[in-house]
Amino acid sequence: MVDDDLWALIEPLLPPWPVRSPEPRPVADRLCPQGILYVLCNDIAWQLLPPELGFGSGQTCWRRLERWQKAGVFDQLYRLLLAELNAVGRLDWSRACVDGSHIRAKKGGADTGPSPVDRRKTGSKHHLICDGRGTPLKVITIAANVNDVTQTLALVDGIPPVAGRPGRPRRRPEALLGDKSYDSNPNRDELRKRRILPVISHKKSTEHHKGLGKLRYVVEQTFALLHQSRRLAVRWERRTELHDAFVSLACSLICWGRLNKPDA
Repeated sequence: MVDDDLWALIEPLLPPWPVRSPEPRPVADRLCPQGILYVLCNDIAWQLLPPELGFGSGQTCWRRLERWQKAGVFDQLYRLLLAELNAVGRLDWSRACVDGSHIRAKKGGADTGPSPVDRRKTGSKHHLICDGRGTPLKVITIAANVNDVTQTLALVDGIPPVAGRPGRPRRRPEALLGDKSYDSNPNRDELRKRRILPVISHKKSTEHHKGLGKLRYVVEQTFALLHQSRRLAVRWERRTELHDAFVSLACSLICWGRLNKPDA
């Protein structure tokens, strides 16, 4: 459910309803996010959204998801919550971790391909960069057969400017940790140009960086949290932008949970 505090952040971001909309009188905006979250968490078909819950029909919620994604609502909410976490000192910029996770794409569509880990069935891959505490900073959806190393700089450069502290918004970690699938000397050079220390295992080396696994475990925890939203564990949307709307919403929920969790 969308509580009052979270709704207070979402409501100002929503675009106004068109005056001459061809659609019937809309369901209240407060109800539709709850229907969208129900689909995200339970991974049910839109047409199976229970009407007795009062969230409107599945078609209504789907149209609202599409409209709000075009307006950038979910990305704005995600950035807002990152800024809130940064303001209270709950983002660890001393290091960031990258990794990828394969998912099945049941209906195909954009950014899908034969998965090398799933008997070449059609799939996608989530590439994620998180801070030292495991808070997701950027997630990219690509085809399952795209090499991990090609996404390193896209993830780093894709981190949005995170406000919340005096001075310029932060968007660069001090170090980047990655496994052997991200091994690339040109990428290391580019990271150093961005004043980021690359801590990435070499493919030809039989040894990992000492203690690297103990530092990188947070990214695996983040994937576990992300894919607790069952709609992301299997991809059903043919259009990448609609799948990414769910991704941004799930990342926002992770940030919201950490923002309201007492700091240990």
